[in-house]
Formats: sequence, structure tokens, C-alpha cells
Amino acid sequence: MAKIRKAVIPAAGLGTRFLPATKAVPKELLPIVDRPTIQYIVEEAVAAGVDEVILVCARGKDSIVDHFDIAPELEAHLGRTGKEALRAEMRAIAKMANVVTVRQQEPLGLGHAVLCAKALVGDEPFIVMLGDDIIDAPVPAAKQLASCFERNGLGTIALLEVPPSETHMYGVAAGPAVDARTIRIERLVEKPKKDAPSNLAVIGRYVLPPRIFSVLEQVKPGVGGEIQLTDALAVLAREEGLLGYRFEGERHDAGDRFGFLKANIAFALQRPDLREPLLAYLRSIAG
Repeated sequence: MAKIRKAVIPAAGLGTRFLPATKAVPKELLPIVDRPTIQYIVEEAVAAGVDEVILVCARGKDSIVDHFDIAPELEAHLGRTGKEALRAEMRAIAKMANVVTVRQQEPLGLGHAVLCAKALVGDEPFIVMLGDDIIDAPVPAAKQLASCFERNGLGTIALLEVPPSETHMYGVAAGPAVDARTIRIERLVEKPKKDAPSNLAVIGRYVLPPRIFSVLEQVKPGVGGEIQLTDALAVLAREEGLLGYRFEGERHDAGDRFGFLKANIAFALQRPDLREPLLAYLRSIAG
């Protein structure tokens, strides 16, 4: 089975839930502690063995690309001021992967964003990674899904158990078990208003075969003229099979303001330089 070498990261959204912060700064560059959210996604992709990252961007998102480029003036300044470790860290960001971009000229949905990457992906399997989902795991979630795909040869999407009261917020998958963590998807419902088929929510990691592009080209636009990836996944499940994998790890919803705050606290608590002062502060305000 072909190895996953390419990741597609849609990054064309307007980030309206974080206005006014995102009026001039792309939401993908909002920091969790001191690293942009999109850097966590790219690092996860690289840790899964990806060597080419395809960013699907829109107008006004050039600063995302700049983040993954060399900054000679900044590096020269850090070198002159003796900050060699920080200088090396900046260079490592620019060298972590081959980052290329493609424009999504109109906001026509997630399925359309994935379709925009067709020419760059070519005829090979790839992984789609959504920037709102930050997953903290000993084995990167993208690698877990890639391993499942390589074992079974079928498209594989990430699943997370959520409370039944929250299923209306997600795409929900259901089907018979393949093993302790894997199901063969027979039903896929986008944000069910009632009678959800399970409590297994679809999370923003998808390992997909190249055939998904031809399926997306045939999918009819839905509400707002958007092409939904979920609709294409349902076709894939019906015609050739699709797996759902319950990944190990903690997922943070960085696209939600409260989820973003929780992610900042969770990652700050992992930092030796921040853990104790942060805990002391949290205790002081909790009392």
C-alpha cells in the first residue's frame, strides 16, 4: 500500500468566530502559547511521514506562507544578538516540510477546498488535516490514521466519542466493528438534528484515496452552493468502503473560543517554564 506523502490543509476560512482578532491576522496564525495553530498541524503531518504540505489558501493569507519561509533579516538579528537557539528554531520551521500553496478563489465549502488541491496531489493517497482540530497524542493522530490505511487499503477518517447531546455539532458515523478501534462505515450523517446513528463524531483528519477527487467533481452543491466533503465520503463508503478510526489522544477545538482557551492552558501546562506559575495563578483565581 502506498505511503502517505502529502497533506492537504484547508486554510481559506475567514475566521469570523475570532473577530476582531482575525480582521488582519489569519486565524491559522493565532498562537497556542507561542506557536501558531497551523504549526501544530504541520508538525503532526511531518511526524506522520509527510514531506509535502499543500495549503489551500485565499486572498489575505500570504502571512501563513511567510511563517514557513526563511526570514533572513530576523535570523541575522537573532545571530547578532546571540540568540542562536532561537535562530535555529526559526530555520527549522522553514525546513520542516516542502510547503506549497493553491488558491481557493471562492468559499465553496470543504469539499471544494480539497478539490482545489487535485493537481498538486496527483494520483496518490493523501491526508486532509483541518486546522481547527489540535490533537495531542504520543503517536500523532495523522500517523495513526495513515497506519490504519496502510493496513487495510481503504480511506480512513478520524472518529471521536462525544456525548449524545453534542452529536448535532458534528458529522456522525456508524457501522460494524473491524477491530477495537476501527469501524467500517455504513452510515454518515452531517450534523443530525435528532436520532444520530451513533456518538462517533468525525474529526478533522481524513486519509483519502485519489478517487475522492472524481467523486467531489460529481457531488452536487448543497446549501449556500457549497460542495460538502461529507457527501463525497458517503459515496466512497457506499461504492468502495470507508473506515472510521477512533484515534488515541486529546482533541482540542481551536476553532471555538473556549476550546482555544483550553488548548492554551493544556499546552502551557506541559511547558516546564510555565507549568508552576500557571498552576499558582489558576489556584489563586479559583479560590
